[in-house]
Amino acid sequence: MPIDITDYRDIFLNDRPMMDTRAPVEFVKGAFPGVVNLPLMNDDERQRVGTCYKQQGQQAAIVLGHQLVSGATLQERLARWAAFARANPDGYLYCFRGGLRSHLVQKVLKDEAGIDYPRVGGGYKAMRTFLLETVDQAVEQCDFVLLGGLTGSGKTEVLHQLHNGLDLEGHANHRGSSFGKRATGQPSNIDFENRLAVDVLKKRARGIEQFVLEDESRMIGSCALPLNLHRGMQAYPMVWLEESLENRVERVLRDYVIDLCAQFNAEFGEAGFTLFAERLVQSLANIHKRLGGERYQRLHGLMQEALAEQARSGNVDLHRGWIVGLREYYDPMYAFQREKKGARIEFAGEQAAVLEYLRERAARRG
Repeated sequence: MPIDITDYRDIFLNDRPMMDTRAPVEFVKGAFPGVVNLPLMNDDERQRVGTCYKQQGQQAAIVLGHQLVSGATLQERLARWAAFARANPDGYLYCFRGGLRSHLVQKVLKDEAGIDYPRVGGGYKAMRTFLLETVDQAVEQCDFVLLGGLTGSGKTEVLHQLHNGLDLEGHANHRGSSFGKRATGQPSNIDFENRLAVDVLKKRARGIEQFVLEDESRMIGSCALPLNLHRGMQAYPMVWLEESLENRVERVLRDYVIDLCAQFNAEFGEAGFTLFAERLVQSLANIHKRLGGERYQRLHGLMQEALAEQARSGNVDLHRGWIVGLREYYDPMYAFQREKKGARIEFAGEQAAVLEYLRERAARRG
């Protein structure tokens, strides 16, 4: 029987293929990037076995599990396990703690298909702990600098041009503002944390010990930043990205109108534009109270006119009206944040200057 694998660092650095044998309900709550869910038991079977375990003990639960997963059901699942193992000879399988479920799948693969397939010792729980510790260790050991700037200043563009940028919003699949929802949903909070941890692990393996990340609140949509990282962000030095109003408006138009509409069309086909329009209108409604009644009604009217024209002709020019109007809400808020954090701002400039500064900063401290 193959030995258990416990080199979690190798698993995530090299994107080893993995088969998650937990039930779908467990998998949805949190998993690792690229992992395939091929469960031993479905949700109903898992619940029945769990109830039996509580009421009658482990042995009775094991007997019930064998009864539920047998015959044609077992053969169907075995075919999927075997197909995965043959397609991914360098992969592993695991369950929650590296216990009974993964052992049973491993045994069936060996006895029924003649496949020796290794499993991850400690299972999901041990790998999850490893990734949480990866982020905590980076917070303790590495140098961080925050990137701030007004809405539309291009902070994400800067991060993507840096070898040491951490794109928190990318991992959260959300732009971080009231209008930040994308056409596709956000990952679970556990998935978000896992994606971030793997990113950090891979960058540190390349020798990166200084990271640049956008100045964020604790929540990016529905995803919460790891607590230790967020605490650190309250004291990290900052670089402020400056940009002209014209360029900011054009960037917001591209990101929140043109690209977002294209995402909805790609995801939902004919219904895409309607869903896009509903999302935009709802995003504005979400900040109704903070805008105030008169300002909200004015911007809502501009947005409806822009959407009607876009639907009729495809022209997006009218969207600039409400985008410029939102400055009245966002710019004072960001200006207050800049003043509040002014003592931590070590450099400010436009995109080219900021990129040059951050690259030089990394070289000096690398």
